[in-house]
Amino acid sequence: MISRPMMENPLNPSLLTRPIELYVFIDPTCSECWGLQPILRKLQVAYEKYFTLRIILRTSLPTMNLTCTINDSSYESCEKSHPSFPSIAIKAAEFQGKRAGQRFISKLFEYSYLKSRNVTSFSVLVEIAELLHLDVNEFIRDFTSKNVHRSLQIDFFMAQEMEVEHAPTFVFFNSNIEDEGLKVSGIYEYEIYVQILEELIGQTIIPDCPPPLETLFSRFDTLTTKEIASIYDITEKSAERELKKRLLQQHVQRIAFNETTLWRQKCY
Repeated sequence: MISRPMMENPLNPSLLTRPIELYVFIDPTCSECWGLQPILRKLQVAYEKYFTLRIILRTSLPTMNLTCTINDSSYESCEKSHPSFPSIAIKAAEFQGKRAGQRFISKLFEYSYLKSRNVTSFSVLVEIAELLHLDVNEFIRDFTSKNVHRSLQIDFFMAQEMEVEHAPTFVFFNSNIEDEGLKVSGIYEYEIYVQILEELIGQTIIPDCPPPLETLFSRFDTLTTKEIASIYDITEKSAERELKKRLLQQHVQRIAFNETTLWRQKCY
C-alpha cells in the first residue's frame, strides 16, 4: 500500500486545481534518470495543467555522511569531493526556487554524462551554480547548512514511506485522498505515462500546444534536437533545419558532443 505523504497541505491551491500529484524519485548519479529527463520535460510541456510535480532525491548511497558539511563553518576543512555532494548541491539550488533546482539537475546530468565532468567535486558544482546564474554565495552557505540535511532526510523518509527502492520511480496520487498511490518504477514510453494520467483522472486529457522555442529555452536552458522534435511533434530533420536557421540568425547556440547536439538560446 502506497500512502499519500502527510506533509502535503490539502488546502494548497495548486493541489486543488490540478487533480494529480506526481512524485518523481531520481538519483543524480544514475544514468537511467538522465534518460528520463526528455520524457518528463515533454509531460510538463503538454500536460502540466493536470499534475503538480515534485522531484524527490532517491540516492543509491546507503548512508550519507554530512558531518563535515553540517558542523564546520568553513568548507575548506571538508573533503573537496564526495559521492553525496551532487544531492546536497541539488538541495542547495532548490533553496533558490523550485525552477532553480530543476535546472541544476539538468545541468548536473549534462556535466556528468555529456561533458564527463566529476560532479562529486565541490568546485564543479559551484561552477554549475555560476553558469545558471544562481547566487553563488547563498548556494555555498546552503550547501554547508543543516537545512540541506533536513531536506534530504525528508526525501529519504518519503522514499521509505512510499516503498521506493529504485530510481527513477514515478508515484501518482489522484484527487481522492483515500485512494492508494500508483507506483511505476523504471522508464517506459512517453505514451504510458499519458495513459496513466488519463486513467487516474477518468477522462480524456487534452495536451497544451507547445510554447514558442524561445520560451522553451528559457525554461529548460539546453535541449537536444531529438527533444525539440518530440515536443513539437516533428521529425528530427525538420527540427534540425529550423534550429540551423536560428543559428544563422544568431538566436541559438549549438553545443556538439560525441553523439549528441545540445541547443541553447544565445545570450547577449
